Amino acid sequence: MRTATVMTQASNSKQTPFICFVAGAMLFGLCIFAQAQQPTKVPKIGFLSAVPLSTMSARVEAFRQGLRELGYIEGQNTLIEYRFAEGKLDQVSHNAAELVRLNVDAIVTAGATDTRAAKKATATIPIVMGFDSDPVASGFVASLARPGGNITGLSSLTPEITGKQMELLREIVPGLVHVAALGSSLEPGNAQTLREAEGAAQVLGLKLQYLEVQSFNALESAFKAAIKERTQALIVFRNPVASSHRKQVAGLVATSRLPVMFPRRDYVESGGLMSYGASDTDLFRRAAIYVDKILKGAKPADLPVEQPTKFELVINLKTAKQIGLTIPPNVLARADRVIK
Repeated sequence: MRTATVMTQASNSKQTPFICFVAGAMLFGLCIFAQAQQPTKVPKIGFLSAVPLSTMSARVEAFRQGLRELGYIEGQNTLIEYRFAEGKLDQVSHNAAELVRLNVDAIVTAGATDTRAAKKATATIPIVMGFDSDPVASGFVASLARPGGNITGLSSLTPEITGKQMELLREIVPGLVHVAALGSSLEPGNAQTLREAEGAAQVLGLKLQYLEVQSFNALESAFKAAIKERTQALIVFRNPVASSHRKQVAGLVATSRLPVMFPRRDYVESGGLMSYGASDTDLFRRAAIYVDKILKGAKPADLPVEQPTKFELVINLKTAKQIGLTIPPNVLARADRVIK
């Protein structure tokens, strides 16, 4: 009997560590299972635009493409909250505040008007500019190299490009002397663009007339005023009013028979004559890179604002024929796209 007792005790002493090991392994497995059941946080990105989706579709798709290239698939591992103000400027601030209430991880802005609204709505949520004419002068960043706050992104160099736009107008309009500029003082960066245009006009020996546009009715009045003053050509600055009514603006071009230089190619695709500027689709594709860095922990203050690397000249020959203008061959040869 003693022997049996000893053997039983020995057997129990061998089984105890094994049982502990099994129990520990089971507990560890349960912990791993529990962790696996924890839902992974899906990043939520806000997209803020003063203009309609129809105006922004190419840029939105470029941004989504940029995200896909980085592994973010909308609706699967990423959510995007879109807010379009349909050209109603008083709606932009409301939309910005709504994105802040949704506690998005970052806000991508489609223009200076949107960036200004987002800046007023939050000082903590990262803001990525899809483009801005002059983010330093607009007060969005301390400097391009060191933004210093919760805003970073892309600059479109619009003021600097304005001089080139006026040079192109002089090349295509014989005997050009009088140019009118359509802009909006409500658009951040408008004043800088106007100063650049005035400087370029002085260098080129042109008379520049500025026309303020804050509504579509003001656009019609501006074209009438330009015709009354015998303006020979127009240059349209970036502003959400003109951008939201591209097709109507193209109609005004046809009616007035005035050569018009636009800031983006979508105006020309809608029937405008000519555009020269930074490629917006390229800028918005690159905006996705900023969002990726921010989602991985980077601070906007530490991400330098980048300038455009791709520019494009687009010409609509159908419109040129319609207004009775012949585009010189040397200008056509420099175009990135010619619409026939």
